[in-house]
Amino acid sequence: MKKVLLPFSFAVIAALGMNAQDNKGTTPAANTATVAPATPAVNPNGPSFKFESEEFNFGKLEQGQSVSHDFKFKNTGKEPLVITDATATCGCTKPTFAKEPIKPGGTGMISVTFNSTGKLNLQDKEITITSNAKEGVKKIHLKGEVTPKPAEPAPANGTTPATTTPAPQPK
Repeated sequence: MKKVLLPFSFAVIAALGMNAQDNKGTTPAANTATVAPATPAVNPNGPSFKFESEEFNFGKLEQGQSVSHDFKFKNTGKEPLVITDATATCGCTKPTFAKEPIKPGGTGMISVTFNSTGKLNLQDKEITITSNAKEGVKKIHLKGEVTPKPAEPAPANGTTPATTTPAPQPK
């Protein structure tokens, strides 16, 4: 009987010992620290964008044509503004920008070119600008309508161009 009880008592003692490492009556959820994501402090003196216009409507454009626009802005902050990236929603739109810092009170621009090849109807191309501005990420838009290319005009005499096939040769 001792041989049966001895291993059983060791198992009970070990189980009680593991359970003894309780968190002093707290539940696991209450013991887990909730850490809020760190939000960077906004520098009131930091750089800031002030665009002349955050949207440009190019009107109607025939499919296959390109249009470019310069989005001009001023750094209204008290520190240099550094643009680190400018990306568009698709490969048909290419933004370019100067890599040099824009001094407080200084001006800069982001040039955007849209190629309408393969596009039709209303277009709204969003350009996302990443910088050290206190606004964080800034978005500007290039909008307009792409119309299909007109059909090629018929010849002036009103006939359609004929394709000629050689006449069969007698044998």
